[in-house]
Amino acid sequence: MKRQDFHFELPEELIAQQPAKERRGSRLLVMQPDGGIADKSFPDILDFIEPNDLLVFNNTRVIPARLFGKKESGGKVEFLIERVIDEKTLLTHIRSSRSPKTGAKLTIENAFDVEVIGREEALFKVQVINNDLSALELIEEHGHMPLPPYIERHQDEDGDSAEDKERYQTVYGYKPGAVAAPTAGLHFDDELMQAIKDKGAQIGFVTLHVGAGTFKPVQVDDIKEHVMHSEYLEVDENVVEQIKATKANGGRVIAVGTTSVRSLESAAKYSDGELQAYRGETDIFITPGYQFQVVDVLQTNFHLPESTLIMLVSALAGYERTMSAYQHAVENKYRFFSYGDAMLVHPANAK
Repeated sequence: MKRQDFHFELPEELIAQQPAKERRGSRLLVMQPDGGIADKSFPDILDFIEPNDLLVFNNTRVIPARLFGKKESGGKVEFLIERVIDEKTLLTHIRSSRSPKTGAKLTIENAFDVEVIGREEALFKVQVINNDLSALELIEEHGHMPLPPYIERHQDEDGDSAEDKERYQTVYGYKPGAVAAPTAGLHFDDELMQAIKDKGAQIGFVTLHVGAGTFKPVQVDDIKEHVMHSEYLEVDENVVEQIKATKANGGRVIAVGTTSVRSLESAAKYSDGELQAYRGETDIFITPGYQFQVVDVLQTNFHLPESTLIMLVSALAGYERTMSAYQHAVENKYRFFSYGDAMLVHPANAK
């Protein structure tokens, strides 16, 4: 298939710039098993959850990965951390008038210094110097929330809004490492999480630290030629056992977000026959024709035209159904992207 096959016209005013007043305050488009579409409110998701189901959430936590600094010459630099490598080392995007060279020393937020120690393609590897705190501790203290490029919010050394600090995190995320939120989970509050359990459904967790590569556009025409970015994930023994018990009891695995899908399907891909725990990198690219091994249903937000994520949705729901649902969403003025509305995706003719 071609990248252009996944294009749709999206009016700019449908790109959500602020979160809903309440986490559960979004709309929910349901792609039903019979092929139909239903317009609901997000709390109505409970009506589609059965007692034997397992909902799998991504418990990564967004780190304040955007930081501002200066060169020894005084020139300004902007950092977007891609990954915390170890206690002192970071992999980061650096924006400046001229790219810093290996050995250059940079001051971040007038608070700590780093030295450029190498490059990995477009990314810079930097190391914290002359400081007793870890790189993650320094980022948490001095960084800014890395809002997506389509949220037009001014960010500088003056800081972030209190709303973004709270609402660009899930209520259950506790493992720091992501530089973008697993946005499907932003709709859940503590009461909804409890209501899922009250229905008799199970809740499980995986970890995938979302990288800035999630916003990388597909630039080749033939999607088979796209090189997928790599991200770190953990699917532990607990959730593997939950999945096996769910399937044995006739329940469904409902992935909350495309990151949960990629985590679970990666664990299946790297298992030798039977699903096993997995920790490591994944660059799995799910497109139409993919045979899902674990995930039965997906709850997600609305994604960018021509993105790898709309391709993933199409793999589960079917290409024609997905593009039709997106057209319905545009016509009915659903809110798109990170702070936008949600969709619940059942494969056609599913149980």
